[in-house]
Amino acid sequence: MRAALLGTALVLALSACQPTAKSTQPPSAEDVAEGAAPSVRVTEAFLTPMTPADNIDSPASWRAADGALWLIATAKATDKLVVYDGQSGKHLRDVGSTGTAPGQFDRPNGIAVSGDLVFIVERDNHRVQVLQLPDFKPLGVFAAGDLRKPYGLWVNPAQGGYDVYVTDSYDDGEDAAGNDILPALERLNERVRRYHVEVGDGTVQARLVRSIGDTSAKGALRVVESIWGDPANDRLLVAEEDETYASEFKVYTLAGDFTGNTFGNGQFKAQAEGVMLRTCGDGGWWITTEQGKDRSVFHLFDRRTLAPVGAFHGDVVANTDGIWNSQQASARFPQGALYAVHDDQGVVAFDWRDIAKALSLPQDCAL
Repeated sequence: MRAALLGTALVLALSACQPTAKSTQPPSAEDVAEGAAPSVRVTEAFLTPMTPADNIDSPASWRAADGALWLIATAKATDKLVVYDGQSGKHLRDVGSTGTAPGQFDRPNGIAVSGDLVFIVERDNHRVQVLQLPDFKPLGVFAAGDLRKPYGLWVNPAQGGYDVYVTDSYDDGEDAAGNDILPALERLNERVRRYHVEVGDGTVQARLVRSIGDTSAKGALRVVESIWGDPANDRLLVAEEDETYASEFKVYTLAGDFTGNTFGNGQFKAQAEGVMLRTCGDGGWWITTEQGKDRSVFHLFDRRTLAPVGAFHGDVVANTDGIWNSQQASARFPQGALYAVHDDQGVVAFDWRDIAKALSLPQDCAL
């Protein structure tokens, strides 16, 4: 099955700049027989060129003043950012190199764009770096004294600056088989770090507000990476990636307290991964990821009730790490797009209109 997927990927990569036919076919009888998630098929709008050596992890998008839409992805293995055209998938440029200096990276992982700023989590530099677009000008770094093994982040503009939540999946070393040793529950109280960040005059100032992590069996964050928030409903969602425990999402408040609620357990047949919020007026949907090795399934949940709304998968996309929901209108995607990493090699795009049609959701919301 993987060979077939890679073959399809190569064809799509060669035609990344060409329009593609859209499909919303239900899963085949073979898929159902294999016990796949009950999802509909939505054909990808494009697939970027495949660069396996980069080990692509997470994407984010940015719209320039001239209307250009950039898709920016982190490359963990080659310590750089890869920039694509957000409407066609065409490769535009690479940014950065290996190191600790400004503008250099060491295993960049999570990425988020807010306004003209791009925030990048560097796992092996144990920090968050802030660059200014469109020139990717380095402005500063923070959190190097706190973070041990950071992965993902969510950036919330607040109080004249930014509240930045960073997941930190530190461990107690490795066992004889080379597997990470999970710390005891009482030591999982720093799984998320919340900083208040101010950017001005070409500098970055950050203050640690709180270390977050419930230590109860239900609320503990065992293996963490993906995180996103909803200020209107005072929610912070964190993906629980410890499949030996549960693939689910833990619901915290923005202050950092566990609400007692989780969702998704039993619906995900593979690891819970990327999470984003798609707003629709006062409502909307949480878009979450089931990271299947041969097929990624994207589950949508109601923004307010957290009830399941539906699920879809692509023709190609598999083994997805990060996702990014863009609600920025463009000529190719007038209602925005969902970007998702494909098998550590590149990024696919889904037209929101195709997702909405497949799941019987509104296509046109207050963006």
